[in-house]
Amino acid sequence: MLNRRVFSIGLASSIAVPLAVPALAQQRSDVRSAIDGLSQLHAIIVQHGDDIVIEHAARGPGVDRVANIKSCSKSIVGLLLGNAVDSGAITGVNATLGDVAPSLIPADASAEVGSLTLEDLVTMRAGLEGTSGGNYGNWISSSNWVAYALRRPMVATPGERMIYSTGTTHVLGAALTVATGETLLRQARMVLGEPLGIEIPAWTRDPQGNYLGGNEMALTPRAMLRIAVMMRDEGLFEGKPVISTDWFRSSTQRLARSPYSGLDYGYGWFLSESGYIIARGYGGQIIAAHPERKLAIAITSDPNMPARSDGHFGRLMELLEGPVLALA
Repeated sequence: MLNRRVFSIGLASSIAVPLAVPALAQQRSDVRSAIDGLSQLHAIIVQHGDDIVIEHAARGPGVDRVANIKSCSKSIVGLLLGNAVDSGAITGVNATLGDVAPSLIPADASAEVGSLTLEDLVTMRAGLEGTSGGNYGNWISSSNWVAYALRRPMVATPGERMIYSTGTTHVLGAALTVATGETLLRQARMVLGEPLGIEIPAWTRDPQGNYLGGNEMALTPRAMLRIAVMMRDEGLFEGKPVISTDWFRSSTQRLARSPYSGLDYGYGWFLSESGYIIARGYGGQIIAAHPERKLAIAITSDPNMPARSDGHFGRLMELLEGPVLALA
């Protein structure tokens, strides 16, 4: 079974736990001390091997109700790209936007746009000025989100530096919809929902009906954990393949680096020096896996508060790299 034993660090309402060896008890105490000071934290679940070693809902909707995973959605889109490549719907990551979905490209876009590869898009190295941060509001207020993102000026050579932009991932999601003939919602349910046994509700769509590729998806923390377990186990879940081993390896190549966190970036996943594979969302939403240490983690936080690398997200990384890593 997936979760043979559960050890909770919850408060009075927590289930009784068996006696732990002193070292484990101290490690769990260290985690509790660390999370007690995280005022934005909603819930955390940590699985080591087959066992849930931490399950704590400090506030918010808990572990069984959906939470907005924000930009963790970008990592989900990266997995859907892998399925499209493996199924043959797309020839490979070097296929260009002009080859895969020429109908998406506005006539007045930069000449380089048609030559952008899907790898450029999934690694956010498209070179286009971003639509996130201060540009986000104007972007989602536009009448055509894909065209708006593709009309942004080229500010870097495609394939070089990472420019964080939800619009770039949204273009990728729209291209996947064209290539597969299936909405992102349907793809997500087929590729992840069914094999992992998780519910994936419908989420925000753009004016043309494309599901937002890079934000606003909602999952329960337990569903997030199952994705983390699958990534920890290199594409397998309970021994069955969900994504191919080849795509897992491709996803975790260090191809770019975030100018904000300093973390490396692959096909939609951040990569830490210690070995964590991380999906990160605004406010402090995290899906994390550490294959070497057999750890899988789901974290939700207040989705309306910022979580910068020098703030809440930085403290969450300290939690992962310190007390949580020590559990393994």
